Amino acid sequence: MSSDASHTNSRTPSVQQDDAAARSESDSDRSPEVLTTRHIVSVLAVLVVSALIMILNETVLSVAIPDIMNDFGISAATAQWLTTGFLLTMACIIPTTGWMLERFTIKRLFVVALSLFVVGTALATFAQNFPTILAGRIIQAGGTGIVLPLLMTSTLIMVPPARRGTVMGLNSVVIAVAPAIGPTLSGIIVNALSWHWVFGLMLPMGVLVLFTGSLVLKPTGQTRALPLDVPSVLLAIVGFGGIVYALGSVSAIVAGNPVPLIGLVLGVIGLSLFVSRQRRLQRNSESAFLDLRPFGVRNFRLGVSVLMIAMALMLGSVMVLPILLQSGMGFSVLTVGLVMLPGGLIQGLLSPLIGRAYDKFGPRPVVIPGTILLTAGEWLFFLVAPGTGIAYIVGVHITFSLGMAMIMTPMMTVALGSLPHKLYGHGSAIMNTLQQLGGATGTALLTAALTLGAAVAVVGGASDNDAQISGAHVAFGFGGVLGVVAILIAPFISKVKEEDDAAR
Repeated sequence: MSSDASHTNSRTPSVQQDDAAARSESDSDRSPEVLTTRHIVSVLAVLVVSALIMILNETVLSVAIPDIMNDFGISAATAQWLTTGFLLTMACIIPTTGWMLERFTIKRLFVVALSLFVVGTALATFAQNFPTILAGRIIQAGGTGIVLPLLMTSTLIMVPPARRGTVMGLNSVVIAVAPAIGPTLSGIIVNALSWHWVFGLMLPMGVLVLFTGSLVLKPTGQTRALPLDVPSVLLAIVGFGGIVYALGSVSAIVAGNPVPLIGLVLGVIGLSLFVSRQRRLQRNSESAFLDLRPFGVRNFRLGVSVLMIAMALMLGSVMVLPILLQSGMGFSVLTVGLVMLPGGLIQGLLSPLIGRAYDKFGPRPVVIPGTILLTAGEWLFFLVAPGTGIAYIVGVHITFSLGMAMIMTPMMTVALGSLPHKLYGHGSAIMNTLQQLGGATGTALLTAALTLGAAVAVVGGASDNDAQISGAHVAFGFGGVLGVVAILIAPFISKVKEEDDAAR
């Protein structure tokens, strides 16, 4: 693929030809090492289980947030950093994984990732104050940020193209469903024990997976001694970190605190310098820390855009909905967890089937109705009132979860499958970074909308419960608008084979 693709905003015929040639070349550009089916299944199984445990941590605290707020005497704006800080760390770590995947073996990266997760989980389990639990979450996120691109890249390298949709469907059970069932598990655990056990029960599982993976995985795969471009790492941290920090501090910005705005300015400058440096390195020496050429592929750009919106709505809604149901409508923590269980189960059961549908029909017949269902879920949540029955809320959450299932698998598969083999690692790093950035954005903005909407309602004389419901209306209305953007993008995403034919 032409190295100038990253400088263009649209796919010219020559760029399409370059993409097709690169993808054709990629079919024979595989590692000469012969991997048995048993080894491939073992590697993917270990990575899937690892990712399942880790990604649960993105949302497992959502139902427990009110209890943590009470224990530590903190506000919702402060507590949301347990999610936003987790995503911020991942957004800083994941851009480095393109380099890591070329420099280190799968086994070495796995051991480092699981070790970080176990240490962070232990720290959070025994936390007696907010800074300690936040530190544990950040260390956990360091491991999660490595495992996600590791899972995606391993799938793309090991699985034949004709079966990728199905396998990606299994992967999306982890990426999309784990956050969806996190609140249910959290509700059951917190109701029976305490929020400390949300981490305490995961600690032995993390140790077991680390031990099993160390035995099952082999130090296979080709690596090369790439130098680490330290300026790129620092610019990525400043860029992504500054932007996510500012997004997570929207309430503080509205209150007149200038620090998050300074973070936003530094983030934008850092990200701009990061992009400029990667282009220069790629053009001069083919040694970019994060290769940006995947953005020259239309399907990648559009697919990642829809994924960002979906992650923003999922993680933002998972943060807002428990607050609405507990603080606004008076439901117990166990009830809130059970309300969100059917949607999570349906999402998990359907994801592999949706992967097969993608293999057969391509993305449009699945993604277009998926974006419509996702958006409908946001607007139906907007209509929740004090007297709304529990059956309505369960039904809306199922609608929302079905839309997520119909988006995640096709978008991950079509975005990464449109790239040449040599860009899989960098494409996976970019996609996962932007997914986490989207999740952090959704969590921060929907939480800020909830807080501000509730504050306005209180000024207008509403009770605390009614104010929380009013704030949730603002949050879900904002989410509904984002969903409409996804609906508009979906029809322009094409099947990978269609792009190949057009290029020829």
